[in-house]
Amino acid sequence: MSQLRSGNPALGASTFDGIPRSMSDTMTISGTVNKTGLALLILIAAASFTWSMEPEAAYPWIAVGVIGGAVLALVTVFKQTWAPVTTPVYAALEGLALGGISSLFEVRYPGIVSQAVFLTFGTLGALLMAYRSGLIQATENFKLGVVAATGGIGLLYLASFVMGFFGMSIPLIHSSGTWGILFSGFVVVIAALNLVLDFDFIEQGAERGVPRYMEWYGAFGLLVTLVWLYLEILRLLAKLQDRR
Repeated sequence: MSQLRSGNPALGASTFDGIPRSMSDTMTISGTVNKTGLALLILIAAASFTWSMEPEAAYPWIAVGVIGGAVLALVTVFKQTWAPVTTPVYAALEGLALGGISSLFEVRYPGIVSQAVFLTFGTLGALLMAYRSGLIQATENFKLGVVAATGGIGLLYLASFVMGFFGMSIPLIHSSGTWGILFSGFVVVIAALNLVLDFDFIEQGAERGVPRYMEWYGAFGLLVTLVWLYLEILRLLAKLQDRR
């Protein structure tokens, strides 16, 4: 059997290593879809809480969501058996962060959030149909390319974060100029292509008959990609509006 690979750090090549096959009560695609839907509902409910706040009041909740979500994501990656508990909590924490961040963008760019939400779920639906129809296939070369690009983006963001402590930045990431917009467009494409790898990963997990708790882990991995995609689309739309 070919080695599993995903650009999503939550769904890496070794995720299923050491997980025994289950003769009953196994992971299914429909179960993963249902749990992803539930996680999204939790995220949306939490986001509505911070969305309605004044910006000053939302900042602490954004910090709680970002830091708590990052910690819980690491816990989930290393303790996959905890996914049925950690994934819903992760969704709630990400919702707190996204609701507050979205409200800040909406104040500056009215209407941008509805556009970003529509484009995120539109991209999800389009790529799912393309994957199911065989129009896009997660071949080994495809996976390698997406993984390499995702890793490069991650390193660039990490370098920018570290440079920020020294009062420096990478203009390419934050600029609203032509190159800044092209960079954001590229990142959106790579984030979207990670969805294809996630679909493939979940499908292969179901075929391998891993335990049912991995449905929650698959939902977690897909949620990580969707959150990243939404934020990158939001960033791209903001840059485009700054150019007007």
